[in-house]
Amino acid sequence: MAFLTADKINEMGFKHVGKNCLLSDKASYYNCKNITIGNNTRIDDFAVLSAGEGGIEIGSYIHIAVYSSLIGAGKIILKDFCNISSRVCIYSSNDDYSGEYMTNPMVPSQYTNVTSSDVIIEEHVIVGSGSIILPGVILEQGVAIGALSLVTKSCSEFGVYIGTPAKKIKERKRDLLSLEKNILY
Repeated sequence: MAFLTADKINEMGFKHVGKNCLLSDKASYYNCKNITIGNNTRIDDFAVLSAGEGGIEIGSYIHIAVYSSLIGAGKIILKDFCNISSRVCIYSSNDDYSGEYMTNPMVPSQYTNVTSSDVIIEEHVIVGSGSIILPGVILEQGVAIGALSLVTKSCSEFGVYIGTPAKKIKERKRDLLSLEKNILY
């Protein structure tokens, strides 16, 4: 995997990119002026970051794996120590599927009913491969989302959630909080 050079990152016009970031040259970055990336972050091949008006804020010690996407007009926030596994889709905007309106971005907006709402992913969250996060969802600190889950509602801290729609199945251990201190201090 090849990564963008510091010069190329600067040329792309990101709002901010921290130190020790590995941004794939095969990923797609749209509206870079609304994308902030902290330190020690890696974005892999074929990921898509498409920042709308709300922007995308990515913290530090983050991994966004291959074929993942962060898309929408609302703000998308990934706080420190998150892991977004391969093929995860995070949406901060959604079409109206009722049939009362038309859909897709090529249709004039007066004929669509797109809703947008911020998505917040707190510290130490892991989202399993193939999962989808819908607009307005907050994944509280330490949440684990199992592979192939559809997250339509916010999830409480240190819960493990799986399924379509995602449901809590158990509590997640909190040992990682003491490990974080070893990295930061």
